[in-house]
Amino acid sequence: MARTNLLNTRTTNLLELIGNGRIYRVPPYQCDYSWEEEQWEDLWNDIIDLRGRPDDRHYMGALVVEGKSDREFLIIDGQQRLATLSLLSLAVIAKLRKMAESGKDPNANLERVAGLRSRFIGEKDPASLVESSKLFLNETDNAFYQDYLVQLRPPLNPRGLPKSNRLLWECFEYYQKQLNAVPEFGTDGVVLAELLSETIARQLMFILITVEDQINAYTVFETLNARGLELTTTDLLKNYLFSRVQVAADLQILQRRWRALVATVRQERFPEFLRYHLLCEKPKIRSERLFKLVRERARSPQDVFALLNALEARAELFAALSDPNHGYWAELTEARPFIRELNLFRVRQMTPLIFAAWEKLSKADFVRLLRLISVISFRYSVVSSLNTNALEPIYHGAAKAVLDEVAVTPGQIFERLKPIYVEDGKFEQDFAWLTLETAGQRKKLAKYMLALFEQDASGRACDPDTDPATIEHILPENPLDDWNEHFPRAHWDSAVYRLGNLSLLEPALNRQVGNLSYASKLTAYGQSAYTFVAPGN
Repeated sequence: MARTNLLNTRTTNLLELIGNGRIYRVPPYQCDYSWEEEQWEDLWNDIIDLRGRPDDRHYMGALVVEGKSDREFLIIDGQQRLATLSLLSLAVIAKLRKMAESGKDPNANLERVAGLRSRFIGEKDPASLVESSKLFLNETDNAFYQDYLVQLRPPLNPRGLPKSNRLLWECFEYYQKQLNAVPEFGTDGVVLAELLSETIARQLMFILITVEDQINAYTVFETLNARGLELTTTDLLKNYLFSRVQVAADLQILQRRWRALVATVRQERFPEFLRYHLLCEKPKIRSERLFKLVRERARSPQDVFALLNALEARAELFAALSDPNHGYWAELTEARPFIRELNLFRVRQMTPLIFAAWEKLSKADFVRLLRLISVISFRYSVVSSLNTNALEPIYHGAAKAVLDEVAVTPGQIFERLKPIYVEDGKFEQDFAWLTLETAGQRKKLAKYMLALFEQDASGRACDPDTDPATIEHILPENPLDDWNEHFPRAHWDSAVYRLGNLSLLEPALNRQVGNLSYASKLTAYGQSAYTFVAPGN
């Protein structure tokens, strides 16, 4: 193909898309087939709605392909839709073949089977007479698709198939069931054939985007919001990285290591992990720019494996930051309380600094830094609720200083974190007015703080995760009218979730006091084993 245009866009229907001997291949590294009944049903309903309205069209979204020749294309985005339409086509062909075998207009229906198969599934080469497929799926799905579905052979044990193979088979069965539910599709071969050759082939429209350069293909893909289950950012990054490696043996190694990496950090969190990894070196990295940054630094196979090496070195630590009981902390149990606190405070912006500190500091200094970060986070995010946008640049600068060995002690690192350390005066003022909802994540935070107060007041351990105490609202969440005598109604809403209105109390006592008056509650509070209980005790 002459490379005169970097991008060509046009509107096309399914018949034009797969006509003239065109072949579409899903790159081996792309994700497996993943559509399920919700997507199959949506497509089926769209098609049924089009029947009887030949002038109407339904748009299926954008299809991005990379042209390898005049007739061969790699599918960058759209494989789920093309595979599903192929399975629907096969279901129609199978239905027509059964009609012929049962004696319903056998000659005409067998001729329809041959014509539809040649047009939508594969056609014989006029020279070799070998039938070639129009669609080739990825390495997980293609063998099953070609050997069973294209040949209309049922698998011996569908339940034992890999998940994506099983979904392919279940999709084929789903459309067979839908076709069987329409009486005229079982009695009239003309009507059934027209469903595929007219409604599906001519009325389903695509925006076909053909690019001749792989980089441009992925750039276009980034901007699209195609129908159905989109590739995630993780899939997009994976596809690009795998496209940089051409040697089969290297691809196998990359595939094996990639699976282990994503399993460690989890698929849905991989973009976050990658962003924090890059924030160790580069400031102000937005999520939407991740792909471009990776593309800039990973152009060769060597670049890809270098990036993979760096990510693997930090993956386990990233996973452990979300779990104080992770095995990573088995030999550093002193870190666990601070990991638990950081998760309770729901802060992540410090991750680049933690990466750097783990690699450069001693284990004792690493724990000291964790404690320092926890204190800063509590003051900044929990109590003062300051703008979190200011955190990442500060943590980036500190991480860079640690990696460059400019800051080598917790004290030197703190000097770089001072802009986000809330001074005592402001902290005390904000703490005095702190309010905490007592539901969901904030409930855990409230109990954590009350447990610390109890621990400090009583001198005994009080673990918020295991202590049976419940949170008592001194001024009830739904006060009765007699509270107005001692506490003005105008202040109820602003006071009920104030930290000073909360206390730990045994569950039985908490149920007993309920919405009672303040005087009645004081009597119950006197029976509590908790030292840090409501004022008046």
